[in-house]
Amino acid sequence: MSKRNSQTAKTAARERLRIEREREAKRAKSKRQVVVALSIVGVLAIAGGIGYAAVQAGKPEYWEAAKDDKLVKPANTTGKDGTTVVMGKSGAKKTLVMYEDSRCPVCASFEQVVGDAVHKGYEDGTYKLQYVGATFIDTTVPGEGSRNALSALGAALDVGPDAFLDYKKALYSMKFHPEESDDKFKDDDYLIKVADSVDGLKGNKAFQKAVKDGTYDKWALTMSEKFDKDGDTYGFQGTPTLLMDGKKITGADGKNAPMTAQEFNTAIEKALKG
Repeated sequence: MSKRNSQTAKTAARERLRIEREREAKRAKSKRQVVVALSIVGVLAIAGGIGYAAVQAGKPEYWEAAKDDKLVKPANTTGKDGTTVVMGKSGAKKTLVMYEDSRCPVCASFEQVVGDAVHKGYEDGTYKLQYVGATFIDTTVPGEGSRNALSALGAALDVGPDAFLDYKKALYSMKFHPEESDDKFKDDDYLIKVADSVDGLKGNKAFQKAVKDGTYDKWALTMSEKFDKDGDTYGFQGTPTLLMDGKKITGADGKNAPMTAQEFNTAIEKALKG
C-alpha cells in the first residue's frame, strides 16, 4: 500500500467520523428539545390542573348555591316564606310545636317511643301540630342529609299533611333511620326508597321528581333559619324540642323533651291546663 493511499484512507476516515459526530450532535439537540417541550407541557398541565382546582374550589358548594334559588313553598304551609307548618283540627285551641332534625338520633328515639302518643293528641283534636325542621347536624357531623331530608319532607307536605307525618315517621323508624355518622339521607334514591313504604307517597312521580330536582331545597334552608331564630328566642339549641304557648314541654328532668309516653302525657296535660 502506498503512502498516498494510506493518507487518503485516513482523511476519509476522519471525514466519516466528523459526519457521524455531527449527526450525533443533531440527535442530542433534538432529544433535548423534545425533553424541554415535554417539560413545558407538563408544567402547563400542572398549572392548568391547579387553575382548574382553584376554579372548582372557588365554586360555591351546592347548598350554598341553593340559597340563591327561587323559593318554592310546599302546599299546606302558611307565612311569608311558607315555613309555618301547622296541621290538625280547626277546633283545637292549643298547638304543640315540634323542632326536629332528620339526622338526629335522639329525635329518632323520641319518634319511635313517644310518636304514637303525640299523634293520638293530634288525631283526637287535643292540639294541633306545628313542625319546624332543623339542619344543624349537617354542620356538627359534616354532611347534607338533614337538609336533603328536610327538602324531601317539603315534597311530602306538598302531597298532604298525612303523607308528611307518615313520611316523617318512616324516616325516624328503626328500619330506615341511619346512624348519625352515616349520611344516608343525602341520597335521593334512599329518600325515595323510604317514601315507597308510605301509602300516600309510594310510586308518586310528582314527589319523586321534586326530591330529585331539589324543588324544596331553598325552602329547607329557609325553614332551618326559622329553627335558628326560634332557638334564640326561646333559648334552646338541640332537638327534639317541644313548645306549647312558648314554654318548653319537658320530661322528668325538667330540661329535655320527654322520652317516654308516660312522661309526655304528664307534661302535655300540665301544658294544656297552663
